[in-house]
Amino acid sequence: MSLTTAFISELVWAANQVEHLTNFEKRRLLERAVVTIREMREQVGIPQSKTEVDPVIDLQTTAVGIELRTHNQVKAALLDAADMIRILRIILDGKE
Repeated sequence: MSLTTAFISELVWAANQVEHLTNFEKRRLLERAVVTIREMREQVGIPQSKTEVDPVIDLQTTAVGIELRTHNQVKAALLDAADMIRILRIILDGKE
């Protein structure tokens, strides 16, 4: 299993166990996801957006305000991150 696949699995697992995670664990996973997505976008050739419509900004906002988020909001963010990474991995695998 590749590191990317393992991280996707970790995000999905965390989403399904979100009520058992600490705020630190949730924040750290989302921060790792943001970094991973940005790095993968760079490899694909997608320029950084840094606008409000960029879903990565939503992930960052959720991570920063994790204490104010419901379990469902965090779960949705973790699953969104997993999906973005999965799609980027498919694109990268197609370029090889």
